[in-house]
Amino acid sequence: MNVVAIIFARGGSKGLPGKNIRLFGGKPLITWSIKHALDIKRINRVLVSTDSDEIAAIALKNGAEVPFMRPAELAGDDSPEWLAWRHALNYLRETTGELPEVMVSVPTTAPLRFPQDIENCLDEYEKSGADVVITVTHAHRSPYFNMVKTNADGTVGLINPPNTAIARRQDAPIAYDMVTVCYVVKPEFVMTHDSIFEGRVRSVHVPTERAIDIDTMLDFQIAEHLLHLRSKNNANN
Repeated sequence: MNVVAIIFARGGSKGLPGKNIRLFGGKPLITWSIKHALDIKRINRVLVSTDSDEIAAIALKNGAEVPFMRPAELAGDDSPEWLAWRHALNYLRETTGELPEVMVSVPTTAPLRFPQDIENCLDEYEKSGADVVITVTHAHRSPYFNMVKTNADGTVGLINPPNTAIARRQDAPIAYDMVTVCYVVKPEFVMTHDSIFEGRVRSVHVPTERAIDIDTMLDFQIAEHLLHLRSKNNANN
């Protein structure tokens, strides 16, 4: 199959300024995703979609392609990444004459993933016939038990009240957090729909320690600590 990996990395970041080039384990954050994608033999090309010259230079230095720059209107804090996906796919269609068979998005915000997590997503995509494969991990909160919303009268209530009272979280339906480890998508689906859950979606479970999504400085510090523990364990084995 013609499989293309694309790493979407804006220059701006409201939660953690300069996030994508911030040093993580001694390397710019984006380089982890580039390496993970390059490690997958099934992936034919690894591209970076960015509006930042600095990110582009780092990407090229680390073996990714940067054949276009992302327009500013697709790189704002409120710009849907779905449209950046379409922009990149349109580029591939215009330059190669066709869409790739598979697009893999490898977000920069999950540097603790293993390449095997991407492999598992590709395996699930190939066998399931899904439009999209997402990654999930076990949720620490449940919308049926201890996640609440504010009601119109100022009171709070469960986001998804069950039909009968649930006394223990363990008795609630199992819930998962959607995480940014990897997305595998059918390019035609992206071009003809507007969101992931409009299609047939399958998931791959990733252990929480590999699924940290870096959005804030606290997330970054937690991820750094986990990376340190991983390095220490590897050195002792």
